[in-house]
Amino acid sequence: MKRRELLKYLGLTAGTVALSGSASILSPSEQNTKKKRVLRIAHITDVHIRPEENAPERFVKCLEEIKKHKVDFFLNGGDSIYAADYDNITRERVNELWKVWKDTTHSISDFEMHSCLGNHDMWWAAPDKKDPMYGKDYVVKQLGISNRYYSFDKKGWHFVILDSNNGGGSLDEEQRVWLEKDLKSIPAGTPVVCMSHYPILAVCTHVDGGNHTDSKYISDLFYQHKDKKTTCLSGHIHLLDEAVYNNVHYYCNGALSGFWWEPGDKESAGKSFYKQTPPGYAIIDLYEDGLVDNQYFPHSF
Repeated sequence: MKRRELLKYLGLTAGTVALSGSASILSPSEQNTKKKRVLRIAHITDVHIRPEENAPERFVKCLEEIKKHKVDFFLNGGDSIYAADYDNITRERVNELWKVWKDTTHSISDFEMHSCLGNHDMWWAAPDKKDPMYGKDYVVKQLGISNRYYSFDKKGWHFVILDSNNGGGSLDEEQRVWLEKDLKSIPAGTPVVCMSHYPILAVCTHVDGGNHTDSKYISDLFYQHKDKKTTCLSGHIHLLDEAVYNNVHYYCNGALSGFWWEPGDKESAGKSFYKQTPPGYAIIDLYEDGLVDNQYFPHSF
C-alpha cells in the first residue's frame, strides 16, 4: 500500500491526529442528536515509566499535551511502572520506579486519577509475603486508590474499576460477588464505564493473546444488565482495538509507552510503535444520554 493510501486508510492528517472508532452502535440519525457532553476523560494505559530512554521527560510532555484537551480527570489503565514483577527485580529498583511515577505525575496533581492494577506493577520477589512492599496492597497505596477494585459515580455515570490480575487475567471469586452486587445496585438506564487492565473482549488478541480468560462470564453478566449502557476500556496488549458485542462497546486504547519507550523492532510500523499501533492516549467524551466518543491520539515524544 502506498503511503498516501495508507494515510487515507488510517484517517491521518497533518498535525495532532486522532484515530477514532465509532462512537456507539446508534444509528446515524441518533448520533446526530447528541445531548450535552457531561465529562471528558483522558484514558492513559501502559505508561511503563522508568528512568531509562528519557521516559520521564517524554511522559511529562505527553501529560502537558493531554491537559490541552481540557479533561475532567484521568483514568489510568495499569502497568504504570516498568516491570516490578520479574524474579530479578530488587527492592531498590521498585522504589526507583515508583519515585519516577510520583515525580512525573506531579504535573497533573490538580486532576483526579483513578487507576487500576497492571500485571507488571506488583513486586512478587519480596523476601516474604508479609513484606509491606509485596504484592497488590503496596501498589494500591502507591496509586492512591481505595482498593484493588472499586466503583464511583460522576455526573450520572457509574465507573467500575476492576483487578484483572488473578490467575493470568481474570476476576477472583470475591471480586465477582462484588461486581454482581455493584451492577445490581445501579438503576436501569445508568451509563457505565468499566476499566480493566486486560481486555475483556478484543478482536486483536489473536495476535498475542491477552483477553480476560473469564470473558464469557463477564460478557454474560453485562448481558444480564443490558438495561444499563456499558462501555469497557482496557490496555495490556499495547494494541489499538475496538469490538462490540451485545451492545457493549470494548475499547483497547494502545499504550502510552508504545514499544516500552524504545524505538521498536522489525515488526514496528513506525518509531516506538508496537506492531501497527503508535504510542498514544485516548480522549473520551461522555454524554448525558449514554453516548461515548473514544478517540485515540498518537504522540511523537
